[in-house]
Amino acid sequence: MSDRYASVGRVLLRVLVLNLAVALAKIGFGYFSGAVSILSDGFHSLIDASSNVVGLIGIRAASQPPDEDHPYGHRKYETVASSIFVGFAALVVLEVLRNAYNHLTGREPQHAITVASFVVMLVTVAVNLFVIWYETREGKRLSSEMLLADATQTRADVWSSLTVIAALFGARIGFPLLDPMAAIVVAAFIAYGGYQIFHATTGILSDRVVMMGGDIEHVVMSVPGVLGCHEIRTRGSEDHVFLDLHVWLPADMRLDEAHRISHVVKDKLMARYPKIADAIIHIEPPPRS
Repeated sequence: MSDRYASVGRVLLRVLVLNLAVALAKIGFGYFSGAVSILSDGFHSLIDASSNVVGLIGIRAASQPPDEDHPYGHRKYETVASSIFVGFAALVVLEVLRNAYNHLTGREPQHAITVASFVVMLVTVAVNLFVIWYETREGKRLSSEMLLADATQTRADVWSSLTVIAALFGARIGFPLLDPMAAIVVAAFIAYGGYQIFHATTGILSDRVVMMGGDIEHVVMSVPGVLGCHEIRTRGSEDHVFLDLHVWLPADMRLDEAHRISHVVKDKLMARYPKIADAIIHIEPPPRS
C-alpha cells in the first residue's frame, strides 16, 4: 500500500472510532432515556461510521494492483460496498419512522427530557466538529477527495444534531411532540444521504462522465506538436478516473515521434490531474478540410 493510501486509511480509521463512539453514545442514551430524536440521530451517526468502513474498503481495494482477472484494478469493490450501504440506510429510515409514529400516536409513552440529554448531544456535536476540522485538514494535505467528502457528510450530521437539540429544548419547556417530529427530520437527513450515495454509485456503474472535456482539451493542446483532440471520454469514480481520447498529429510525422508525443500528453494529463488512474491516447491525423 502506498504512503498516501496508508495515510488516508489511518485518518479514516481514527474517524471511524470517533463516529462509532458518537453513534453508540446516542443510541445507548436514546434507548435508556426514551428520547426518540436522540436514538434516531444515533442511527444517523452510525451511518457516518458505515461510510468510513466503505472508505476503508475502497482504500484497500485501490491499493491492490490490477491483475489478470481485474485489468482495471479493484476500485469498484468500494462501489459495491456503497450499494449495500444504501439498503442499510433504507432499513434505518424505516426504523426511525416507526419509532416516531409510535410516539406521535401515543403507542409509546412520552419521556421526560433531562439535562443529561443536552450534555450527550452537545458533547457529540463537539466530537463531530473536531472530525470535520481533522478530515478537512488531512484531506487538503493528502489531496484526498474521499476525506473531504466525508467531512462534508459529517457537517450534515451536525445540522441534524442541532435540530435534535432544538427539539429537546422545545420538549422540555412543554412541547413533547417536538421529540418525535425531530426524529422525522433526522430520517429525512438519512434518506437524502442514502439518495446521494445511490446517485453516485449508479453513476460509476453506468460509466457516467467524470471530468469535463474542456479542461482535458486545454492540457492536451498545451503540448507542442498537437493539432487537436476529440472523443474525450472519462469513467470511474471522482478520485479514480479512466480516460481515453484521440489526439491529432501531423500526417507526415514519424511514428516514433508521434508515440513520444502521446506519452508527453499522457504524462502531462496525469501530472495535472492525479485522480486519473490511466489514460489511453489514440493517435490519428487531423480530419481533411
